[in-house]
Amino acid sequence: MTIFKHPIIEHIPSLRRYARALLGGRAEDADDLVQDTLERAYAKWHLWNVGAKLRPWLFSIMHNLFINQVVLLKNRAAHVSLDDAMELSVIANPGARLEAMELVHAVSRLPESSRTVLLLVTLEDFSYADTAKILDIPIGTVMSRLARARQQLRNMLSDTPQVELKVMK
Repeated sequence: MTIFKHPIIEHIPSLRRYARALLGGRAEDADDLVQDTLERAYAKWHLWNVGAKLRPWLFSIMHNLFINQVVLLKNRAAHVSLDDAMELSVIANPGARLEAMELVHAVSRLPESSRTVLLLVTLEDFSYADTAKILDIPIGTVMSRLARARQQLRNMLSDTPQVELKVMK
């Protein structure tokens, strides 16, 4: 199988999108994570079950690499490349740009466990079952982390914090 016809190739755009969202838009770190994911996938290709879905397997690899590298990435100095700065300046509507930046900032402030579930389900459109498999957690944990993440985002983005009501029994 030649590299240009490899089934992994079609998943690169979604891997890049998820990596950028996961890393708060840091394009260079995201590209490094995608490259590491692809290298690991090619090295471990013999472990992929031919009948299984390829996309969740790739995202599992990326998640595990992210967890392993998160400490290293936090210690690196943050910077924006000129290409990224040019992309940001193209947005014509400053109000929409501000809202988008607030959303990205709010998502980046979520705890890592909630952020990964939120991004996999909403941005990458994985099912709860696939998300549970990727993160190696129970499906109920996926549902509760997603609910908490959404509530935290609502609280961060609203003018008046919303209080979660709990029923006492």
